[in-house]
Amino acid sequence: MLKPHELEMLRTVAKGVAAEFGSGCEVVVHEISPQAAEHSLAIIENGHVTGRKAGDGPSQVVLEQLQKAESDPTVDRLSYLTRTPSGKLLKSSTVFLRGEDGRVCALFGVNFDISALALAESVLSDLTTPTEKPQAEPDQIPNNVSDLLDSLIERSVKLTGKPVDRMTKEDKVTAIRFLADSGAMLITKSGDKIAKYFGISKYTLYSYLDTKQEDKHHD
Repeated sequence: MLKPHELEMLRTVAKGVAAEFGSGCEVVVHEISPQAAEHSLAIIENGHVTGRKAGDGPSQVVLEQLQKAESDPTVDRLSYLTRTPSGKLLKSSTVFLRGEDGRVCALFGVNFDISALALAESVLSDLTTPTEKPQAEPDQIPNNVSDLLDSLIERSVKLTGKPVDRMTKEDKVTAIRFLADSGAMLITKSGDKIAKYFGISKYTLYSYLDTKQEDKHHD
C-alpha cells in the first residue's frame, strides 16, 4: 500500500500534469496491492474524461500487474490508444512506480482525449489517402470491475474466433487461460460468471486452470 506522504506527493504531481495539459487530460494513480484490487483508483484528476472517480476499480493493466506481481521487470507502456465506454479515443501512457523493496506499488497513468484530433485526422486522411489503413482496436477503459470482466470475457471469445456454442473443450481452455493470465480471476465472484458464460461447472473451470498450472511445471 502507498504511504500517506507518497499519496500526497503523487497527488501533487497529478494536479500539475493535469493543469499543464488542460481539461482533456486525465491523470490517475492506481495502487497495486491485493487489498486494493477492486478499488485501486486512489487519485484522479479530470475524471470527467473517462467518467471515473477515486475508489473505482482497476483497469486491465492493473489486473495484469496484480496477476504477475512476482515477475520482473515490468515495462512501462507509453503512447498507446484506449477508448472510454462513451466512445472517446484517448492517447494513454502508463508508468509503473516501485517501492523501496523494488516491487511495483503504484501505476501512474495519463489519458489524453484525442477524439477531436482523430476526427480531424480522419477527414484529412480521406482527402489525401487513396485507401484506408486498418488500425488496431484500442484498449477499453472500464468504469467498474463488472465492466472490466465483461470486456475480458469478450476478448477471450474473440481470441478463439468462435461463439461459445461452437467452442470445443480446447477452445474454452484457451479462453479461460487468457482470462487467468489477464487477472480476471482476481475479481470477486468472477469464477461464477465465467463458468456460467462458458456453460461449464465451477469444478470444470478450476480443472482447466489446474491444467494450465500443470503445463507451466512442464515448461
